[in-house]
Amino acid sequence: MELKHLTKEQFIRDFKDTLHEEQLIKVPRATPSELFTTLAKLIRKYYTDTWIARNHKLSGNQEKIAYYFSIEFLPGRMLETNLLNLGILDLVKEGFADLEVDFEEVVQAEHDMALGNGGLGRLAAAFMDSLATTGYPGFGNGLRYQYGLFKQRIVNGYQVELPDSWLGSIGNVWEVRKDHDVVDVKLFGDVYLQANEEGRIVPVHNNAQVLRAVPYDVPQIGFENNVINNLRLWDVEIPEEYELYYPTLDARRRVQDITAILYPDDTSYEGKELRLIQEYFMTSAGLQTIIKSYLKMGLPLEKIHEKVSVHINDTHPAVAPAEFMRLLLDEYGLEWDAAWNATVQTMSYTNHTILSEALEKWDAGLFKHVLPRVYQIILEIDHRFVSNLAQNHVDAGLIERTRIVKNGQIHMANLAIIGGHSVNGVAKLHTELLKEDTLHDFYVLYPEKFNNKTNGIVQRRWTQIAAPELSQAIDQTIGKGWRKDIHELEKLTAYADDEQVLNTFYQVKKEAKARLAAYIKETTGVEVSTDAIFDVQVKRLHAYKRQLLNVLHILKLYHDLKDNPEKNMVPRVFIFGAKAAPGYHFAKSVIKLINEIANLINHDASLQGKLKVVFLENYNVSLAELIVPAADVSEQISLASKEASGTSNMKFMMTGAVTLATLDGANIEIKDEVGDENIVIFGMDKDAVYAHYAAHDYYSRGLYESNPVIRRVVDSFVNGTISNAQSEGAEIYEALITHNDEYFLLEDFTSYVAAQERIDALYRDQKSWAKVSLMNIAKSHKFTSDDTITEYAEDIWNLKK
Repeated sequence: MELKHLTKEQFIRDFKDTLHEEQLIKVPRATPSELFTTLAKLIRKYYTDTWIARNHKLSGNQEKIAYYFSIEFLPGRMLETNLLNLGILDLVKEGFADLEVDFEEVVQAEHDMALGNGGLGRLAAAFMDSLATTGYPGFGNGLRYQYGLFKQRIVNGYQVELPDSWLGSIGNVWEVRKDHDVVDVKLFGDVYLQANEEGRIVPVHNNAQVLRAVPYDVPQIGFENNVINNLRLWDVEIPEEYELYYPTLDARRRVQDITAILYPDDTSYEGKELRLIQEYFMTSAGLQTIIKSYLKMGLPLEKIHEKVSVHINDTHPAVAPAEFMRLLLDEYGLEWDAAWNATVQTMSYTNHTILSEALEKWDAGLFKHVLPRVYQIILEIDHRFVSNLAQNHVDAGLIERTRIVKNGQIHMANLAIIGGHSVNGVAKLHTELLKEDTLHDFYVLYPEKFNNKTNGIVQRRWTQIAAPELSQAIDQTIGKGWRKDIHELEKLTAYADDEQVLNTFYQVKKEAKARLAAYIKETTGVEVSTDAIFDVQVKRLHAYKRQLLNVLHILKLYHDLKDNPEKNMVPRVFIFGAKAAPGYHFAKSVIKLINEIANLINHDASLQGKLKVVFLENYNVSLAELIVPAADVSEQISLASKEASGTSNMKFMMTGAVTLATLDGANIEIKDEVGDENIVIFGMDKDAVYAHYAAHDYYSRGLYESNPVIRRVVDSFVNGTISNAQSEGAEIYEALITHNDEYFLLEDFTSYVAAQERIDALYRDQKSWAKVSLMNIAKSHKFTSDDTITEYAEDIWNLKK
């Protein structure tokens, strides 16, 4: 239906009718969960015709479609985003107010769709939103996990992982099962080649395990533009004709595990095998349906790249070029050269890391066992790649370093680069480091393939949904045009010295802080003052992100206050949110230490409330929506050269936090946008870090022994200052001193402390602080994922709106 004509009264009638049809009850008796599912089903009725029309239009016009393959999608809750993008969020809120229903309770009844770990999955979800909003035909392809990453609980300071049953009792109300697109995926078995009747050499596959891939489509609604794209998530089932092969519950459970959980523990052989199966399963299923859909147009298969782009988001779906070749060769009978040409022009790849250990490599024996035919094809791709370079007299060392199969391993990034036409990094610095370092050999071979696409965020979620008061303040200052065109935020720069406007924005931040303070009190029992600086670091817990540097500074402030309780400092609340990978011992130790330091500090009356530390458990998208608008300081303190981009830095910036950062990832581009005076930079840059690597001259023990402040802070881990964390404290001490501080925390410590003192000084002058905050909001429009996805669509995929 045309929602622009929907009235509040009509919505209320529709809602009551749907509640009666679905739940057989009236509004006052309905639970928040019943109200949520009813609202979701009503919204589905509202958008279904638009969704069908979109699919018909794309197929009727034979438009080129990009398919974004990602092991992670992290949309969080969908209700408010769907309502906002349909243009009826305020109308529904008003309708619920008339019905005396607490809209916020209904929102909370939806489980986070947490099919991701962090930035990678959040970016993939942002791109889905932005593809629909910009009007480009771009569909997602991933896995329909039964459980999200994990639900984090903190017990006695330790992270405990519980299953995140996000589907719950009501399932995913937004998805539609598409049985007509079911495909089979083959694993294991023996493959040999023989001539068929026409004399053509074809593979024969014996004793394969056949699994059924069942697609569930989740609509991706564009912002007020009547465009709806698809996110396709694959689930696994056992085909009826193969049920006898799975006679036991254990055998069936092993199949169900394929879509049970994101990132199964791969420290064991079984775990590695399961992860490889997951990656292949979603990739093969997606590619099979893409080819079938393309062939309905009646166009020649060797020209598929003219209508289809397949994008490989990080190395998890990097088997795609080889699987695409298998399908074109084995299933559809193309000759090698025609198939290879189509494959390279169809595939493109985003790299998300400069950490070479994060580029996936598979043991060749394991790979051959699980995917025997794909293994043969990879060997052939590798052989032809090597032969071609050798014929062109390329240096033998360069050939050896870039080949796909070497030292008993299959290098997935190499396959993605060789088998595609585009490789991009996700921030200017990151892309330069790929060219200079991580992927330098490939840059020598294929300079034309490399390009940069700096990450972005969905500004609608982080302003209009997460920060409604901020959004209203922007409306009152520059009008509502920015809601459609985020670049209008630039108009705020005209108010940088307007005391009334600055005060309004300062008070808006106070309101967001009050909301977060109430949540902190409710969940942790800790009382925090909104007059304090809310200093926030929320992101995956990893050594290179350096949460530990933040901890070292907190301990320094603690010692300062113990030495001098009257120390003149602005009260500070340090807020952490982070999950550690289940097998990542060091990260879990840091979480335990943060929680024990919080216990130490929050219960010490002598500190007079000047210092508080809070660890908020189970950090996810919904919690981020509460935290981000309340932050005064955004901690982006990774070691320079290690963070590919970051996107939390952009969310905090857009809601008026001041970025405290190293010159890493997109922090550099944030600095370029806001200017040196509106960001606080510290620490070594990339060149200084690489100089240490080249000279092998870093000696953390020397810094520890020569600097009494550093020594006192580091000793706190082992001298009894922190209770209940002896083994964790010893582990951290060893990492910093005995194992030479891999991420140079002690080198950057003094600079970090000085930067924190600049924050303290700046916050004392409310007008100056408010001006810096406003300038960050004004300049944040540069980092919209709508612009990022437009660059992908135009530069890499050649899509039309």
